[in-house]
Amino acid sequence: MATEVSTKIIEAPHTLQLRAETSINYDKETYEYERYLPHFVPGTQPPLEEFHHDDVGLRADPTKRNLLGATGVSYEEVTPALDELALFAAERGVVIFRDQDFADIGPEKQEAYGRHFGSLHVHQMGGQIKDYPELLPVYRDFMAGAVDNEIKDNVTSVKWHSDMSYEILKAVDSGFSQASVNDHRDRYIREPIETIHPVVRTHPVTKQLSLYVNRLYTKRAVGMKQEESAALLGFLFDHIERGQDWHLRVHWRPGTVVVYDNRNTQHSALRDFRVEEETTRRHMLGITPQAERSYFDQFNSS
Repeated sequence: MATEVSTKIIEAPHTLQLRAETSINYDKETYEYERYLPHFVPGTQPPLEEFHHDDVGLRADPTKRNLLGATGVSYEEVTPALDELALFAAERGVVIFRDQDFADIGPEKQEAYGRHFGSLHVHQMGGQIKDYPELLPVYRDFMAGAVDNEIKDNVTSVKWHSDMSYEILKAVDSGFSQASVNDHRDRYIREPIETIHPVVRTHPVTKQLSLYVNRLYTKRAVGMKQEESAALLGFLFDHIERGQDWHLRVHWRPGTVVVYDNRNTQHSALRDFRVEEETTRRHMLGITPQAERSYFDQFNSS
């Protein structure tokens, strides 16, 4: 069985330039979280570089007494136990907090909170919070049209993936496929790249193995013919996407904070809500700490 995967290459754009302002007119209304609307600042980012990562989950108390010792835990009470939260997320994959005021503490504290787990990632073409490039606002509304565009030519908006699995890795995953969709937006801040990474990766904290391929970015298995690669990857994609025993749906409501380990989980947005003119809005803030290069350790895994 192949142990590495790969991606399709599309010609890179000649210019990498972001628009200074968003194309959406937000002046029609007063919005409580206007501070968190996406903005696109001119400029480029250098390619990501290798760095040493010490996972804070490795130094956590395995009993998680600070994290789990009280009911009604808020993110502020969790602060002394952030290492335990990292361990808990590594073990469970997804941790959900309800009734939090995290959205209201301001970008400076939000950024510092995320930075506890590692240096923060800047999305290669996503919008940014002004003055906080590491904070990624995900915004869709009726005026933007993006909500309907997601299902205009498809019967579903479901696209299972791991974020940035194509940046500094080893399957062939590619950022070119995502870049090609956005080439008319002039929103690149890093050159699209092609990477190779293991099909199965080892988690550095739990030592558990997990599949590290996804239909959105993974294009081919290294060392296999196209037909063989398509058969193998198709089987793995279906296994990941259709196995309801390992699926979790988070129903959003105000004050929801979700922590998930991007190394051993995948996620997808859902277009499962009704779009109403001038009222429908989907707004989320993403904070993504970086971690180690994906690897497979056949002698030290569980």
